[in-house]
Amino acid sequence: MEKIRKGDEVIILTGRDKNRRGTVIQRVDADHVIVEGINVVKKHTRPNPMQGTPGGIIDKTMPIHISNVAIFNPATGKGERVGIKVEEGRKVRVFRSSGEPVGAKA
Repeated sequence: MEKIRKGDEVIILTGRDKNRRGTVIQRVDADHVIVEGINVVKKHTRPNPMQGTPGGIIDKTMPIHISNVAIFNPATGKGERVGIKVEEGRKVRVFRSSGEPVGAKA
């Protein structure tokens, strides 16, 4: 079971975007996620008339490793680790510090 999923609000732990929050847009693979507005780089592109793309400098959101993000807990206001607990035959993600389910409204 994935501890970080698409749509989760995460906080960045390291790098130039440290302590910024964003929403996971996509899981690239098992170890990388794309977070909205985080790790944005400038990419120089050539024009391609066959595809109709103009040339220039564009902003592109690059993947970030999941070890550098933590799920944001609105109850504490910090990023926290996530564990998995089995409740009534289903796997549920819970915060390690409090044991509350992830995504539960406070």
